[in-house]
Amino acid sequence: MGSKQQNIVILTGAGISAESGIQTFRASDGLWHNHSIEEVATPEGFAANPSLVHRFYNERRKQLHDTDVHPNAAHHALAKLEREYDGKVVVVTQNVDNLHERAGSRNLIHMHGQLDKARCNNTLRSYQWLNDLDESSVCECCSKAGNLRPHIVWFGEMPFLMDQIQQMLEDCDLFISIGTSGQVYPAAGFSKHAQICGARTVELNLDDSETSATFDQSIKGLASSIVPEFVEQLLAVK
Repeated sequence: MGSKQQNIVILTGAGISAESGIQTFRASDGLWHNHSIEEVATPEGFAANPSLVHRFYNERRKQLHDTDVHPNAAHHALAKLEREYDGKVVVVTQNVDNLHERAGSRNLIHMHGQLDKARCNNTLRSYQWLNDLDESSVCECCSKAGNLRPHIVWFGEMPFLMDQIQQMLEDCDLFISIGTSGQVYPAAGFSKHAQICGARTVELNLDDSETSATFDQSIKGLASSIVPEFVEQLLAVK
């Protein structure tokens, strides 16, 4: 494993939540839960049919409350790393579920938003939102109906906290990518950026991703198996 790295940035994608019963983003037929991406994951789709988009995300939000959906060993391992590692650990997730929080991660950035939040179109403030959201939902800051949208980054929109993430990538000593496809930018470029800035880069994934060849080390297997093993190796380094 080598010498101890003080600052660790971890990027997580759909692969870490798949074993918890959260469906991955896109199937081989290009549809997402039987809807086209343009219909449910773009600002244009929301403007054209807000009722459809609200229904779509209401179903995704309900899945978070399913008793069969819970954090797996990989989520718990990352929370343990944050608690016990003698250095700074931050998780940047592309996932919009709440499994990292439920496992105990606290130093966490949701770069693509969160299913359990709603956002005001006027003030851009976001709120915890656990129930269904629709066009009659009243915004807390505006006290008006129709101003709220899912707190999700759609295609064509800029991910959240990119300046902060870029600074973390430049300052980290170790960058770990877990369960990502390497196809969605800007996240797909994080490993190269960290590498250029001097970090060691490691990929933990079920299969090869689009960027596997660029990592210093690539480990294949189920996230629930290889992530806890890798975390224990990190914690063992003195």
